[in-house]
Parts: sequence; C-alpha cells; structure tokens
Amino acid sequence: MGSEPIDAVAALVAESGVGARRLRQVVARLTEPPAPSLDDLVRDFAVPRRTVEALLRAAGPDLHDGVLPASYRDRLDLDGLHRPRPAPDMAGLIAGAPVADRALDHVSATADTAARRAVWLDETFDLTGAHLVCVGDHDLTSLAVRQVNPGLRVTVVDVDDRLLEYIAARDPGIECWHADLRFGLPPVVAGSADLVFTDPPYTPEGVQLFLGRGAQALGDRANGRLVMAYGFSPLTPALGLKVQRAVLDLDLAIEAILPAFNRYHGAQAVGSASDLYVCRPTAGTWPALEKRLARTAVNIYTHGSQSLEGRTAKSPAELFGGGPTAKASRADVDLTGDPGPWLLRALLAVNAERLTLLVPNRHPDLADAAGQAALRELVAGKYALRYRRSTPDPQHAIVEASAEAGAGGAAGWLLTHAHGKIGNVLSEALVKGSGGNLTRNEARARAAGLVARPAHLDARLLDLPRPAVRQLLQTLG
Repeated sequence: MGSEPIDAVAALVAESGVGARRLRQVVARLTEPPAPSLDDLVRDFAVPRRTVEALLRAAGPDLHDGVLPASYRDRLDLDGLHRPRPAPDMAGLIAGAPVADRALDHVSATADTAARRAVWLDETFDLTGAHLVCVGDHDLTSLAVRQVNPGLRVTVVDVDDRLLEYIAARDPGIECWHADLRFGLPPVVAGSADLVFTDPPYTPEGVQLFLGRGAQALGDRANGRLVMAYGFSPLTPALGLKVQRAVLDLDLAIEAILPAFNRYHGAQAVGSASDLYVCRPTAGTWPALEKRLARTAVNIYTHGSQSLEGRTAKSPAELFGGGPTAKASRADVDLTGDPGPWLLRALLAVNAERLTLLVPNRHPDLADAAGQAALRELVAGKYALRYRRSTPDPQHAIVEASAEAGAGGAAGWLLTHAHGKIGNVLSEALVKGSGGNLTRNEARARAAGLVARPAHLDARLLDLPRPAVRQLLQTLG
C-alpha cells in the first residue's frame, strides 16, 4: 500500500533540509483559496518550476479544485511560518561578555546586529529541529538565535575558553567545544550540521580556514548552507577580491550577499560594517577541502603576533590530530607561537616520561602564581610541572613536565588517553579500577553518570572547554 499524499509532500519538504522554508510557503498557499496558478507559485516563492511540479504531483488527489485540505497546515506547521519572532535582548549579554582579544581579531557586533542576524536566520531557513554550528562566536550569535528559536540545536566551536564558559553559563542548551581551527575541527562536530555561521578573521587565509572547517561540520551536503559575515573597505577592493577568490577556491557557490548587514563597535577601516554572505557547497567542495586545508597557515589574523605581517609561528598541529597514546621517554615541544591555549592542550596530548615545552615568557598560564597553580592542579593526575621563567632568554620560558609515578585512577587514565572518546576511556578506567568486577555495560552506565553533559561522552578530552576539563577531573577525584 502506497503512502498518503500528505506523507509524500512532507517527505519532499523534509528532503530540502534547512532550505525547505520556501517549499512550506508553497504548500501554505495551496491551502488557501482561490487556487494559485503554477506560474504564480514559481514566481511568488522563487521555487524552481520542477520542484513545484513535484509537490503538485505528490499532493495528487488531495488537491480539490487546486486547494489542499487544512490538515496540511498542522502536519507541516504552516502557521509557524508567520509566528511572531521575539527580538532577542542582546545588549546586556554583549556588555557582559569577556573582553575582546585583539590578537584573535575580536570586534564586537552591535546588539542590534546580533538580534537581526538571529531573526533573519529563522525567517530564511527552517531551523526548528535543525543543527546550527557557529564557527567562532565572539558576537554571541548562538545566544541570540536560541532566543528566537529554542527548538534549534546550537553548537559553538571557539578557541577562547573564556567565551565558551560565558556562553555555556547563559544557555546550558548550547554545546560548546574548544578548537584552534588551524589544527582541525573537533571530531564530534564533523558531519553534524545543517547550517553554519561564522564571522572569521578578515584575511584570505582566515576566511578560507573558517569556511573550510564550517563545510567539514556540515552533515547535509545537499542542502546545507554556510552563512558568513565579511567586509572590506571600498578603498581596497583588491583585498575583497582575494578573499572572494579564497571562498571560490573551496568550490563554494555564493548564493547571496546582503550588503552592510552587520555593524560593529570598531572595525572603522571597513566602515564598521560587513556584508552577510550565504554560501552553498557543491560536489567539488569536498575534494577542494582536502587540498586547501591540508596545510593550514598559523598566521591568519589581521592583528597581533599571528597576523599575516607577524613572524611565522611554528605549528604544533601534529600534537592534536589523534595520534597514538604510547608513552615516550622524552619529548620536546616548541610552543613559542602559543597565543594561550596550546600549552594545556599539549600537556593533554603528549604522553612522555619527561616533557619539555618552550613557551612565551608572558604566557597566560605562567603570568602569576595563581595561574601556575591552576595549571599544576589541572594536570596533576598525569604530570608534575616545573616552571623556569626567562629561560633560555627573557622572551621565553620552559615548562618541564615529569610523569607522576603515583598517578592513576580514572582521572590519570583520562589524562593519558586524551585522544580517545571520553565515554570509552572512562569505561576502560572503571573496569580496570574494579579489578574486572565491573562489566563493560555497567562501566558505561557509571561513566555516563560521571559526565555532566551526555555529548561529552562521544568527544575527546582535547575538545572540551577548559572549565569542562577541570570539572570532569574534579568529579573523578
């Protein structure tokens, strides 16, 4: 027995993913007499004729004098197309956010811009039940869009642990992951998104990297979209051309450009404004990603030591990719280019009896006694740390990490298996610690009870924001 016409129409709508809003508008019009013509439906809703014809064929016998029954309105939530969208209250959230980090090209969007983005995204795409990934989110787009549509799943990937902690505290429903995108996207995020939003560094390298990682996050390759804020000065159109070429080098089609959509507190060189780009992947995007992201530059920003004009920093990308956890006798790591987050991640990623790390002398974790003590405590289940400031010269410091002979337990096991899925690693630790008295299923259930967020079970310790790493290790004792 074949499916009912309403099922066939619903299936066609669902196949369009976040791009289904216009199809739902077509169906909504078909429920309202008088019956529209095919030409009207194509023109009024900007839907290809072939797609409209497919909808009409699927509706089949349910079309009476060209009009569909009211049951379609409930099934496809057609009244939701016109529901009021509350303007998010973003002024207080933006004012309370962590101070902008100039080295990360942070420039705050205005509260009105964050609110307008959220409403536009919800009015343009079918977001309820979809998954939005924000690749970097200093502007708090995640918080704004969740106010407009709480039925949207939102994930934020950012290198700034302060920002991730702030977002998670204000909306626990948002998934937050730490990543320096130059070294990869957290595996738990890859291939999961329906829609991506990013406001990247305004360099060709930065735009290509953030869009490329966003494309890697897409799960719906046929209908997924990447929405990007980017602007250039009318005095330097050649720079705008370079960036647009970087976009096209990813084989992304630019579907729309909304001029001067975003406004900022600062960024006066580009008129304190940027355009909103809507990009769509093509069949050529995925091989292009392999080529373009294979060797990512460290210098991608417009300010600071890792700007395009700065000294080329050494990349520790090989540390964070997911290599073996076998313990070496000794390892030396050059982190002289560390903007802050690399030191902790290197201590998590590398297993060695003795580990020596060369870092900037003014590294945030070494700046004062409190910071030094916090880092010691965080990795105490794995390493004992010694700090040698102004060594080998006034610009650098050495962090010496010695494997703790007495370290163990679930916390120590997790720290030495930072590349594995947390749920699997904890289960192994619990079985091991029980002397074999726990079954694997019992260990999995107990591991789930130790982790604050279920999503963390499928993630690596390397990908958790620093506060979440601290919380988990404290829970494990």
